Amino acid sequence: MRTLLVNSWLRFYLSAKPTGHTHCCWCRVKDISSARFGRGARSYLSSTMTDRFDCYYCRDNLHGKKYVKKDEKHVCTKCFDKLCANTCAECKRPIGADAKELHHKNRYWHEDCFRCAKCYKPLASEPFSARDDGKIMCGKCGSREDGNRCQGCYKVVMPGSQNVEYKNKVWHEECFTCFECKQPIRTQSFLTKGDDIYCSPCHDKKFAKKCFHCKQPISSGGISYQDQPWHSECFVCHTCRKTLAGARFTSHENKVYCVDCFKTDVAKKCHGCKNPITGFGHGTNVVNYEGYSWHEYCFNCKKCCLSLANKRFVINGDHIHCPDCAKKL
Repeated sequence: MRTLLVNSWLRFYLSAKPTGHTHCCWCRVKDISSARFGRGARSYLSSTMTDRFDCYYCRDNLHGKKYVKKDEKHVCTKCFDKLCANTCAECKRPIGADAKELHHKNRYWHEDCFRCAKCYKPLASEPFSARDDGKIMCGKCGSREDGNRCQGCYKVVMPGSQNVEYKNKVWHEECFTCFECKQPIRTQSFLTKGDDIYCSPCHDKKFAKKCFHCKQPISSGGISYQDQPWHSECFVCHTCRKTLAGARFTSHENKVYCVDCFKTDVAKKCHGCKNPITGFGHGTNVVNYEGYSWHEYCFNCKKCCLSLANKRFVINGDHIHCPDCAKKL
């Protein structure tokens, strides 16, 4: 805001004052009669003077009259208004001797003419701003004219008002709303899709993947199994409900199990060693025959221990034999 100076030069309404000389300082006539003078800036001569005290321009006698002292010259009010007065920047009329003058940067105004160019509010005693085009504006109108505009309503965001800034753009707080539900986001977290802004619940509802188990949106994290997304907390063992994220697990009939539950509740028992066939580690390969299952490393000849995986064998009761050993039975 700019400061305003009142009266660029000191303007007085003066009356003639005694000079202390015995002759007139203007017409040099001697024997000036004694005079009485009033007090104050607008005093009037009350005595009758025989000597001359004239206006610098029109030579009109100034005794007992108002005059203005400008640049050490005594000027009657009529000549001042006509020849010396500054021109008002607003109404283009002279600022007379009886008017109050305001000035700023070599421009002058009548007090009543110094108003905001937008709202016409008087600015003689108010903060104001001077624009490059010469217009004078009050603080509020100046901010509206020059301030940032809200990306929601395209109105000016006034200084000091509640607003939101994001990627060098600004919104009124109440205009920064979710594209889907139209509610102000305020202090909530939000996400973007292109140029549109969404609150977290609407973004998840519209764009987030749905958990294969609970069918609810996965807002963050999650895991993928068989090309299906899961919440980490939903991907649990079917038996003990322990979370399987980051742990070893296996599946059976579209259900997932931790290793321990699979061993005890689901896995077939090896017909040879009677231990569960889990498919983990050394027991990955399995041999199945007539309803029985073996670890591959357990599918051996009972007599010579020859591995019979992918070979001919003979069943004798609960035992298997290679053809050579079977002939010796």
